Amino acid sequence: MRRRQFITFISDALAAYPLAVDAQQSERARRIAVLIGVAAALILLFGLNTGAPAQTYPDKLIKIIVPATAGGPTDVPARLASQILPPRLGQPIVIEYRPGVGGAIGAKAVATAAPDGYTLLAGNTSVLAVIPAVSASAGYDPVKDYVPVAKVSESFQILVVRPSFPAKTLKEFIDYAKANPGKLNYAHTGVGALPHLTAELFKTRTGVNVVGVSYRSGAESVTAVLSDAVHFTFESITILLPLIREGKLRAFGVTSRTRSPLALDLPTIAESGVRDYEVLTFNGIVAPARTPAAIVNRLNAAINEGLRTEEMQTIITRLGAVTNPGTPGEFGAFIASQFEKWTAVGKAANVKID
Repeated sequence: MRRRQFITFISDALAAYPLAVDAQQSERARRIAVLIGVAAALILLFGLNTGAPAQTYPDKLIKIIVPATAGGPTDVPARLASQILPPRLGQPIVIEYRPGVGGAIGAKAVATAAPDGYTLLAGNTSVLAVIPAVSASAGYDPVKDYVPVAKVSESFQILVVRPSFPAKTLKEFIDYAKANPGKLNYAHTGVGALPHLTAELFKTRTGVNVVGVSYRSGAESVTAVLSDAVHFTFESITILLPLIREGKLRAFGVTSRTRSPLALDLPTIAESGVRDYEVLTFNGIVAPARTPAAIVNRLNAAINEGLRTEEMQTIITRLGAVTNPGTPGEFGAFIASQFEKWTAVGKAANVKID
C-alpha cells in the first residue's frame, strides 16, 4: 500500500509540471524534477518502512542486561520482566549480567546498543540516578541515552539505631547529634552509593555533623549497627523491618514522603520534622535512546499488565516494595527528577567518585 502511494505521489508531482516549450522552461522543469526525485528518495529511505519493525516486533528473543551480579536488587526488574513478557509478547527473555564500575559497564552497553527493542536495561536508583550524578567517569547520561519503558517498583529506606541508643524519637536523635558534633557515625555501602547520599541529604536538611563509615554491603552495615560498631544507618525495608519487629533495632522513620502501606506504624522522617526530606528507591526497564515509540509502548503495556496481576503484586510486596504502573513519559520524568536531585546533593556534599 505504501509503495502504491509513493508511485502515485511521484506521478501527480510530475503531472503538475507540463512539458517545456522553450529552453528556459526546460531547465526549470529539469531542476524541479531533480528536487522531486531527491525528495522521493528520502521518503522512500526514511518514510516508507518506519512502521515495519514496530509492526513485527518482537520476532526474536529479547535480552535484558543487568549491570550487576545475579541475585542482587538490580536483578529484580529483570527477573520480573522475564516472567511477565514471554506470554504476552510470544518471545523468550534472556538475562545477561554485566557487573562492574557501579553498574556503568552494563549501562553503557545498553546505551550503545541498537535501538530496536531487543536489548533492554534493568536499572535501579543507583544506575539510573545516583552513579551518573556523582561519577565523572560513568560514561552515560540516564536522561539522554535511554528511553524509559516502565517503572517496575518503588520503595524506601529506614533510619535505625540500636534500642539502647539514648534518643527515643527522631527529634531527640537530631538534638543528640547536634550536641555531640562529629561523635556519631553511620554505616553506608561506599562513597557515592545511595545510603551514603541518603545520609548526606539528612545532614543537609538537619544541620547535624555525623561521620560515615564504609562497608561492603547493606547486610554488613546493619550488622555494624547491631554490634554497636556504628551508631546508625539507612537501609532497605527488606533488611530492616524484620529486625525492627523483633525489637533488635529502633526505627526513627522511613524516607518516603508519606507513610508506607508496608509499615503504616512507622512515621516518615518528613512528618517528624525534617522538612522536604524524601529518598525513594526504584527499579525499572529502559531501552536505548531512539527506540521507536511503538515498540516502547508495547513493552510498557505488556509490563504494566503483568504488574497489575495479583501474583506480581504479591511478589513485589514480599520484596518490600509497591508498584504503580505508569506511562513511559511518567517514568522518564521521574528519572529526570531523581538524576537532578542526586546531582544537587552530590555537589552540595562535594561527593565525587571516578
